Amino acid sequence: MIASASGPLLGEDLSHPDTFVRGVPYETFRRLRAEAPVFRHPDSFHGGDVWAVTRHADVWRISLDQKTFSSERGSALNAPFTEEQLIPQREIMLNMDPPRHTKYRRLVNMGFSPKVLNAAEAHIRTLARSIVDGVARRGECDFVTDVASELPLQVIVQMLGVPYGDRHKFFEWSNTMIGSNDPEYATCPEVGQAAMMQLFGYANELAEERKRCPREDLTSLLLRAEVDGERLTESQYDAFVMLLAVAGNETTRNLISGGMLALIQHPEQRARLLADPSLLPTAVEEMLRYVSPIMCFRRTAQRDLELGGQTIREGERVIIWYASANRDEEVFPDADRFDVGRTPNDHLGFGIGPHFCLGSHLARLEIRIMFEELLRRLPDIELAGPVSRLRSDFVNGIKHMPVRFTPE
Repeated sequence: MIASASGPLLGEDLSHPDTFVRGVPYETFRRLRAEAPVFRHPDSFHGGDVWAVTRHADVWRISLDQKTFSSERGSALNAPFTEEQLIPQREIMLNMDPPRHTKYRRLVNMGFSPKVLNAAEAHIRTLARSIVDGVARRGECDFVTDVASELPLQVIVQMLGVPYGDRHKFFEWSNTMIGSNDPEYATCPEVGQAAMMQLFGYANELAEERKRCPREDLTSLLLRAEVDGERLTESQYDAFVMLLAVAGNETTRNLISGGMLALIQHPEQRARLLADPSLLPTAVEEMLRYVSPIMCFRRTAQRDLELGGQTIREGERVIIWYASANRDEEVFPDADRFDVGRTPNDHLGFGIGPHFCLGSHLARLEIRIMFEELLRRLPDIELAGPVSRLRSDFVNGIKHMPVRFTPE
């Protein structure tokens, strides 16, 4: 149960990853939005107190106001970094504020432009079909590891110029870093740190190869890139590769897994999609809202301010909960209902403002193509066992989801 120093008990502990193994605590979020939308509670996992911001309008406001709410000061992750640990963290674009963030984001923007990605659509479809080919005759599989993880993983390693055979190294490193609080992936935080160093070592070997033989890939682009007339340092290059490798595969994988689970749990909505495939674009947006693969980010207050009737002091941690904002009844009628035809749909599944997801167009493309293939070829997928969720208060992740279907 969580409570402010003087406030009522309002539900489950949002600061502890154990809470989310059982599923996202939507009832707690609902009560917070109604009774304490800006809520101070003890951070039982990391120590101290945090402000939980749960309404759509407040999450939107904070996301657009980088001068008041910094990503750089304490990082965008709610982790107890020391000042020494924050130095390499601030090389990651996620943990930068404008104008520095704007300069670094511009380096890779072109690689994710709609024009570039639309040209890659046929290739992405070929990959998706091959992935479905791999399971279609079996009649059962682990949907996460055999299907959902493969498409974003294959696409991002190809964009980076990583050999196809090495893709599962990135899968394992990514799992270990994101799942550093999950005993299946990491027994202690040091294991996550070791995975990061392995990724950096691989990235640096790839960089040496590209310096000798440049190609048209993101690795070569980063090695040519300049900020204020200077090339990226090794640590800046490493940070870029890590962000692209992790964000480019984790979030889309969990959206595809969570989206399929939503269709399984709402057979009438899957029937609508099967009867009218033109609904798929709105279905993708509804999956982004309903699943919210990234549940929250942290900001640090740069000055004293008032929000939602509460006084937030300079230096205090503020957690903006997309998982709650995307179920806000003030914005989404019947917000807990999964509706593949929902429109309008002003979800914050990709965030908003300067940190709006760089790979949003790529993610939408991958999700749409993957579900086009799955609905066409394996329309009767159903659960064949319990769903195993990631122990994380950051990523709404599914580790394993056994499914069965009529073999092709």
